[in-house]
Amino acid sequence: MKYHIRKAAVIGSGTMGGGIAALFAGLGIPTLLLDIVPFKLTAAEEADGKTLKDASVRNRIIEAGWKAVTKSRPPAVLSETSKQLISLGNLDDDFDQLADVDLIVEVIIENLDIKRDLFERIDAIRAEHTIIATNTSGLPIQALAEGRSKGFQGHFLGMHFFNPPRWLKLLEVIPHGGTLPEVLDYVVHFSEETLGKGVVICKDTPNFIANRMFSITSAYEVAYALDHGYSIEEIDTIMGVLVGRPKTAIYRLRDLIGNDIAAHVGSNLYELIPDDETRFILQHEASVKMLEGMIDRKWLGNKTKVGFYKRVDKEDGSKEFWLLDPETMEHTAPQKPRFEFFSIGKKHEDLGERYRWIISQVDDEDASEETRRLARYIWETTAFTLGYASRRVPEITDRFVDIDMAMKWGFATEIGPFEIWDALGVKETLDRMKDLKIEVGSWVKKMVKDGTKSFYKYKKGEAVSYYDLKEKKYKPLKKDKRILPIASLKAKKGAILKRNASASVIDMGDRVGLVEFHSTANALDQDIFDMLTHAMDLAEEDELDAIVIGNEGQHFSAGANIFLVWMAAQQEDFDQIDALVEGMQIVLMRMRYFPKPIVAAPQGMVLGGGAELSMACSKRVAAPETFIGLVEMGVGVIPAGTGTKELIRRVINPVMRIPNADPISVMQKV
Repeated sequence: MKYHIRKAAVIGSGTMGGGIAALFAGLGIPTLLLDIVPFKLTAAEEADGKTLKDASVRNRIIEAGWKAVTKSRPPAVLSETSKQLISLGNLDDDFDQLADVDLIVEVIIENLDIKRDLFERIDAIRAEHTIIATNTSGLPIQALAEGRSKGFQGHFLGMHFFNPPRWLKLLEVIPHGGTLPEVLDYVVHFSEETLGKGVVICKDTPNFIANRMFSITSAYEVAYALDHGYSIEEIDTIMGVLVGRPKTAIYRLRDLIGNDIAAHVGSNLYELIPDDETRFILQHEASVKMLEGMIDRKWLGNKTKVGFYKRVDKEDGSKEFWLLDPETMEHTAPQKPRFEFFSIGKKHEDLGERYRWIISQVDDEDASEETRRLARYIWETTAFTLGYASRRVPEITDRFVDIDMAMKWGFATEIGPFEIWDALGVKETLDRMKDLKIEVGSWVKKMVKDGTKSFYKYKKGEAVSYYDLKEKKYKPLKKDKRILPIASLKAKKGAILKRNASASVIDMGDRVGLVEFHSTANALDQDIFDMLTHAMDLAEEDELDAIVIGNEGQHFSAGANIFLVWMAAQQEDFDQIDALVEGMQIVLMRMRYFPKPIVAAPQGMVLGGGAELSMACSKRVAAPETFIGLVEMGVGVIPAGTGTKELIRRVINPVMRIPNADPISVMQKV
């Protein structure tokens, strides 16, 4: 049977269910979103004389859920157009519509019996080809499939999205014993090619891979901090970007997830993994006491606006985030420490090199006590994570690479546990872990004993193959052929045509040149304009047929380097400002009228001068998750790099095609 998803349905309109529906709609898939019918009237409904049979009452939950999704931040909905692909309904009046869809994703309460009852109803009406998926974060897929028809079981599996679904890349796909191989293959293909997800196929074990790893290792990181007197501020300062994690680090991430959810997941997981030698950490006394105290006080995190962090509005109108002192259970003003350890560590641009430097500081007698103390926290929590990850193979996956990918895609870490281990040296780290009495998976010991020196093989700094435990040899890593890594372009001999501190011109092949920014925040400066000019010169000399402007930074460009402008203004050097503005205008106007294609590939933040540069290109191929805007008014100036003109051109020109159009109202809008 061949599968094709032309229409989908999502059951459950909460943050996750609504987010999944919005993701599907954003990709052009008409989606039916269903939720339950209310059991009783609200006070307002009673006052209006309504009954439980009124349509407005029956659809109250689904409409409120979808309304919340449309207002969520970051935005779950791609566009106003994609909203039109969402149909709302309830599980009583609109249930039969499920017979006409190709994919049903269940996203209701994490209760085995309630989910089973729903699947029994679906089994009675599903089409033969319909794929049914559960978004459960930890209930056994096999148990959910029990009692269902053979056709249902063959088309049933887990599709565990990460929140928010539009923004996080990881999708864990979990087959059970009865899932048809062709169904699994199609779901993986659909998820990668259509949804754009990074798919990890998981075994049907508690919390699957990413949440199993995160729950245990995060619990240990908090427990270690409490046992050894590390403050929340210290930990979040060193456990974010310094070690290749997002700025949310540990405690900000817990506030984001919700401390009530963390407690619920932890207690549930403890019961589900009786044979896990490390589950005791989920009941660490000081951690549980702190978390229970926070929940009693309704300090649940971002959703109650108080958690490990508390926003405080100061008298001068500014805001400050105070941090929890676990000893007193009071929030105190941040100390804003400037650790020498952090500043020196950040100078090591390569993350693997940075990890090696951090670990070297643990026993460095020349390092300060503060540096050794902070390095010790990173080393001992990292060692715990490496040991735990190795011991979960082959329990939760047969391939250690799946753990690395799950952590990178699900929690936005730059590298996974086994990549960290490679960076530190497998055997050397194994010897150090013995000193901490950390047990590792027997397969690691055997791998090292057999002479294998790394989990991955690398080519020009990029992992290209991984060690397969069953076949005992390296196998190629799966690569997305649609992605053209800039590092691989640069690795070719003679590919870098010209480079300076802020940008490079790179030969992409096929007579196409790439202008890559690599300044701080990809801020525009004279060096970048010089490289843009050089690329256009090459094209005019017939060395290139086209130019692409793009980079792999978190953000395409934060705009012009406003600090340089501010410094010049402070010194009343207005000639320098004039020169900067004129130089930018000359380059962008040349781009605007350039005879060969110049294509921008913006993503993330595209602000001020970055937006102006994009508008000056022949075409733009923008990522859906792009925030673009002329934000100069926020600092008291107007767009000076042709942005004001481009804005008028974009708004006025379409209007002027209308006979006798009045441009005044449109100009006022500009």
